[in-house]
Amino acid sequence: MNRIPLIAGNWKMYKTTAEAATFISILAEATGSAQRRIFLAVPFLAVEGAVKAADKTKITIGAQNMHDQEEGAFTGEVSGRMLKESGAAFVILGHSERRQYFGESNAFIQRKLHRALIDGLIPILCIGEHEKDRESGNYLNILKAQLEECLQGLNAQQMTQIVIAYEPIWAIGTGKTATPVIAQDVHSFIRNWLEVRYGLDCAEHVCLIYGGSVKPDNIVSLMQQTDIDGVLVGGASLDPKTFAQIVNY
Repeated sequence: MNRIPLIAGNWKMYKTTAEAATFISILAEATGSAQRRIFLAVPFLAVEGAVKAADKTKITIGAQNMHDQEEGAFTGEVSGRMLKESGAAFVILGHSERRQYFGESNAFIQRKLHRALIDGLIPILCIGEHEKDRESGNYLNILKAQLEECLQGLNAQQMTQIVIAYEPIWAIGTGKTATPVIAQDVHSFIRNWLEVRYGLDCAEHVCLIYGGSVKPDNIVSLMQQTDIDGVLVGGASLDPKTFAQIVNY
């Protein structure tokens, strides 16, 4: 299956709308010939401005989170419908920082996934294990539970619209990176799980990406792995020249 590589940046709580526009201008010029899908997950307030700045470029703009309800008395929250109207094309769901700092459960993330699909957004579902789970050998059970609970109720057709990001928690913002072999083993596990649950055709279509201290010096070895279709980049996505190096690997 020829899956087009997906290089996604997650800016987290960085960059104003003006800073986003400047970044996109530099990145677009540096990646104009790249045969890749380029996603940028920007802060809520920068979505609309980033979409305008990315017009007529290969860069797709999305958000880093959303609520599971269409609307309601949820002070400070943002709905998928609001994101879609602002021009967002995708949304990151279940990032470990949302789970850790804001107590998001698999059940809550599952509801968000359904809502994102209803609202016409591409969900990027993040899963990953803590270092203690890796060291104890229990990490595959943790990942399986996240997949089963977050994807509950979705059919094969819906699954082909979802991106799954494996982000080992012990490698996020720590400087540690899963070796290409470790990352490939988990991606292979995810694809096999998808095949058993949804069938071979679905499993071959789903885009699986790796996240965790991705940098220009490890992107090539990661992308050489059979089941790694792209990357979700954190800190290295904040500098347009560095991120362009990753896109143009």
